[in-house]
Amino acid sequence: MYSELQLDNQICFRLYTASRLVIQAYTPLLHALGITYPQYLVLMVLWEKDCQPVNDIARRLQLETNTVTPLLQRMEKQGIVVRKKGDRDKRQQIVSLTEKGKQMETEAYQTIPQGMGEELKACPLQLEDYQNLAKELDSIIETLKKK
Repeated sequence: MYSELQLDNQICFRLYTASRLVIQAYTPLLHALGITYPQYLVLMVLWEKDCQPVNDIARRLQLETNTVTPLLQRMEKQGIVVRKKGDRDKRQQIVSLTEKGKQMETEAYQTIPQGMGEELKACPLQLEDYQNLAKELDSIIETLKKK
């Protein structure tokens, strides 16, 4: 047996498992807001900067527009965002938060960081460890994104 092919020797398995479990921990917190994890990611992009083209949102999330568009359609039906044609380029769709979408930022701030902190309190990592981990993951992402 090749040791390089053993599951315990795979960083990809750890990344996959950690991602799946983190999203699972977010789920009940987001359910209280009536949104999914991918919708939460879209909201975070719009909370940073409202009124963005779909292409910019997709780029920021490192997703294809055909993945982001159905999310935005569901969010529009929920009254969280609105989409309109661009002023300069009518082919472009600009996404903006509704009042409901803007208010959700406060609700999320009041529940999600604390809720995730509770989920992770038994973990021995400190804030600095998480910050360093984020930098390491960013390095992996940038390296693989160039391919």
